[in-house]
Amino acid sequence: MVRGNTSDMLSLLDFKKSVTSDPNGALSSWNTSTPFCRWNGVMCSRKHPGRVTKLHLSGHGLSGPVSPSLSNLTLIKKINLSSNALSGQLPPLNHLHKLEVLDLGNNSLHDTIPDALTNCSSLRILDLYRNLIFGEIPPQISNLTSVQKISLSWNQPTGSIPDELGKLSNLSVLTLGENGLSGGIPQSLSNLSSLRILGLELTVLGGALPPNFGNTLPRLQSLYLDSSRLHGYIPASLGNASDLERINLASNSFTGHIPSSFGSICNTSVNLETLNLGDNRLSGIVPPIIGNFHGLVHLDLANNNLTGTIEEWVQKLRHLQYLNLQENNFIGPIPSSFGNITNLEGLVLGENAFNGHIPGSLGNLRQLVMLDLSYNDIDGDIPSNLGNYGQLQYLYLSNNKF
Repeated sequence: MVRGNTSDMLSLLDFKKSVTSDPNGALSSWNTSTPFCRWNGVMCSRKHPGRVTKLHLSGHGLSGPVSPSLSNLTLIKKINLSSNALSGQLPPLNHLHKLEVLDLGNNSLHDTIPDALTNCSSLRILDLYRNLIFGEIPPQISNLTSVQKISLSWNQPTGSIPDELGKLSNLSVLTLGENGLSGGIPQSLSNLSSLRILGLELTVLGGALPPNFGNTLPRLQSLYLDSSRLHGYIPASLGNASDLERINLASNSFTGHIPSSFGSICNTSVNLETLNLGDNRLSGIVPPIIGNFHGLVHLDLANNNLTGTIEEWVQKLRHLQYLNLQENNFIGPIPSSFGNITNLEGLVLGENAFNGHIPGSLGNLRQLVMLDLSYNDIDGDIPSNLGNYGQLQYLYLSNNKF
């Protein structure tokens, strides 16, 4: 029984024909004995009966190329074929002016980003995450003036991030991590005032962060720039991005001090949960204002050249679950106030210059899985109540003065 637009039905059947494996039988209902608007994953318009508006076949293990016949579904608004095993080239979708969502993430598509794709003027979400996309990001991507999310992480693009991305005033999510992008972070990204998530991690971008990076990104919640060969100072302007919840600048070559302007985040936001500045070249003391991050759950400052004592700011971080200060030059006693941070699961203080005794209050940390105090100047007896750690799996106390 055939009902609806014959062209749309034939386009869907062409798509089915191109699928070489359908292990879950997701397309078993796709035959002419059933109205195609009732086929699995297909939704049709009420205003225009028999016209396909959505195709949702995520996570069915489908393999084979994506049929170019999808370009004939001229009223389609949403295509979600994510988390399959689709291969070959991206379908030509330049005539789909009503397309709002294109999610082909987590497949094995091997293609450049076609310039023609940027003709999809209604596109809000472009997700090509975890494919084999290569080549440069076309400057024409700035034509997608309605786009809110662009995800190209875990692909193989090369070249630089085009300045034109800075024209996308509605963009709230930009993830380009795990790629071969180079050429630094363009100043134009500071124009993305709607940006909430920026992921440029695990790239070869290099360069320094723009000095005004935090001044013009008032809605930024997550910043992932780890392992991107960045250098220079951490810009003080980051303190003005008051909605930040997650900051990861680890495994770069940042120098100088941790900016005391981070205190501005403390004063205007209780949202910061993760701060990872580990594996850089930071020096000086940790600004005491860090203690005002009362919602902080994960703090990693390992593998830097930080110094000073830690009591003043550590005692305020009552919600910490993980603290890593390994391989720095911290001095002084291990604060007894650690015993009040009862959610701690990981406490890593190895390879510093801590001295004095192990405080007995550490026995209060019943959730602790890892405790590393190795390679310090700690002496005295090991408290017997360390046996209270019901969850403890890793204990490192070597190379001290016991």
